[in-house]
Amino acid sequence: MGYLEAARLQQALLVERQAGRVPDTFLLLEHPPVITMGRGAHAEHVLAARETLAQAGATVWETTRGGDVTYHGPGQLVGYGIVDLREHGRDVGRYLRELEEALIRTLGEYGFTAGRRAGMTGAWVGERKVAAIGVRAEKWVTAHGFALNVDPDLGHFEWIVPCGIREYGVASIASLLRERDARARVPSLEEVAEVARKHLGEVFGLDLRMSEPGELDQLAVTDPAPLGGVKQLS
Repeated sequence: MGYLEAARLQQALLVERQAGRVPDTFLLLEHPPVITMGRGAHAEHVLAARETLAQAGATVWETTRGGDVTYHGPGQLVGYGIVDLREHGRDVGRYLRELEEALIRTLGEYGFTAGRRAGMTGAWVGERKVAAIGVRAEKWVTAHGFALNVDPDLGHFEWIVPCGIREYGVASIASLLRERDARARVPSLEEVAEVARKHLGEVFGLDLRMSEPGELDQLAVTDPAPLGGVKQLS
């Protein structure tokens, strides 16, 4: 799903959740190559030339989430949570820790001992980041979310300083599995999405089911400035 399409769908769900017309919802999807800049982003953390990005079909977006610069692309599971924090402790920090916990449990299903690093939101295996998190909340309802590296092109992370962190690297489920066994089976994005769905439900105390095809079509909107001002820079 394109980044703008996903942002518009989030905005529609955000409005519906604030009004109590839909339950807590997680969008689990995959993007084409995209660089996103959060509210705390530094332009110099986009390292690749515009020509390089254009040749790869990558776009750059200014977003309304917290955090610095991130990359999304094929092989990465992106999860956008539309969650009413009035029913989950009214605490954004707690929400971030719960997202981390669901991702740590998901990675554990593949034999990894994942964890946190002080002051660095996300899920880590050793000194490498496997999942990034950046959210916002409006009237206590969240948007944006996490990006879990399943089997993306890790070379694309060289286009940026991931989350503004220079001293540590990034990894994926696939790269970690292949380090253990070059012939290891790499799970599909759909498989990892199902595992993540299970653990998100456990952590947040929700009975999360997969939507039916076309179920969200009626929420499509044409707002040119979704999520309070997401816009394409290049």
